[in-house]
Amino acid sequence: MSSWIDHRRSAVLLHITSLPGPFHKGVLGPEAIRFMDEMADAGFSVWQFLPLGPTHGHGSPYESLSSCAGSPELIDLRECAERGWLDADLLKGCRTAEQHAALRRQAAVGFWKQVEDEPALAETVMAFESLQADWLQDFALFTALKVVFNDQPWWSWPEPLRDRHPEYLAQARLDHAMLIRQTVFEQLMFERQWHRLKTHAESLDLKLFGDLPIYVAHDSADVWANRDLFTVNARGLCQEVAGVPPDYFSETGQRWGNPLYRWEKLAADGFDWWVRRVARQLERMHLLRIDHFRGLEAYWAIPGESLDGIIGEWRKAPGEALLQALTDRLGSLPLIAEDLGIITPEVDALREKFGLPGMKILQFAFNGDANNPYLPARHTPDSVVYTGTHDNDTTLGWFESAPAHVQKHALDLLHAKAADMPWPLIEAALASPAMLAVIPMQDLLELGGEARFNTPATLEGNWSWRMRATPDALQNAWWKAGELNRLHHRC
Repeated sequence: MSSWIDHRRSAVLLHITSLPGPFHKGVLGPEAIRFMDEMADAGFSVWQFLPLGPTHGHGSPYESLSSCAGSPELIDLRECAERGWLDADLLKGCRTAEQHAALRRQAAVGFWKQVEDEPALAETVMAFESLQADWLQDFALFTALKVVFNDQPWWSWPEPLRDRHPEYLAQARLDHAMLIRQTVFEQLMFERQWHRLKTHAESLDLKLFGDLPIYVAHDSADVWANRDLFTVNARGLCQEVAGVPPDYFSETGQRWGNPLYRWEKLAADGFDWWVRRVARQLERMHLLRIDHFRGLEAYWAIPGESLDGIIGEWRKAPGEALLQALTDRLGSLPLIAEDLGIITPEVDALREKFGLPGMKILQFAFNGDANNPYLPARHTPDSVVYTGTHDNDTTLGWFESAPAHVQKHALDLLHAKAADMPWPLIEAALASPAMLAVIPMQDLLELGGEARFNTPATLEGNWSWRMRATPDALQNAWWKAGELNRLHHRC
């Protein structure tokens, strides 16, 4: 049995922002606790979600302002009101991101006033700042300067701050101390609420399954504070960017726009930046998916001026050396490899050498012949099977829009009727020999394409779906899933 998991388990895929609740998106509050209780009652023992970092305006969790920070939009402000930092009546009108941010600022004032009055709380803050100093100081200043310069990217800031001249950074920390304290407050609150959620998960033997983007955003504290590790020039602009060539998702490929790594620089100090980044996430998670794993074996390098992913070249990456460094420093790695797209024997060999499971997507299984690697008969225990991922349509949406021959092939192999979808595909995932089966919440609720969470290579209409199921619909979903979990020994 692989060391990444202890027995056959099943997971629900639902990003935290999709939880129901009173704010503009889901938060780390009682709704998250209730969701874990309901999952566990239905026999699920893993909760998968997307990256948790603070996002840019477009909302993509794969383009974070920091690879170590938590998103302040996930903070449950009800706790701030309970602690007396905020008037509870103000929460009734909090329905937008801007209103949530304004109330966080008010809560921070109350918090810091309490810090001044309570030495024990002051010690807690000092301990947190010390423990997280390697990323928090840079991120807090970065966030303050984003406010000061009206959210302009860091390469547009005045040159002394863009290029991190020490005397200017020191002065900026003095000038913008209140903004910096705001970020410290938000990160401490995120950490406290996350710890409460993780403690509850562990009481249920429920694993938290996070997601680590292979690249970081160009406009991020990571790149601003570590420019020598990334393919940016003296003005901070990208010389080359990440993406993928044309594939299943896009005929023109995808230009993600992230700077690439200067791998020789990273290797020079034993990949310390990567080790600290992964370690930070493993403090929060029990399992961690590495998005675009194939980029650790070879990556698609796109010229910075290109507008799509068509033009580029494959280059080798030191994935073996990196994974060995992570293993040496962190021990056994509970990592899952997102190995979708153009996968070569070298990528498979790298994944297998470190005992990392790959992914099997059932929506990909029925457009081809008997050699299709996503067919249920081709699954192996060292894999994670999905009906679909956050980048796919819902199963019902996929099936309804699939060509007739794909629909027929799927129904024939699943011995199913069209009217029964999506449950035949859900059962195929749970029956799979794969040690972990993951079902998106939208599939459990039998939702169509209107509930799709993300469409790759598009900018509009993504990341915003909320779970607004009726009690009856939820009860029906959990009951059906529970029966299948027990039948296929996932409990």
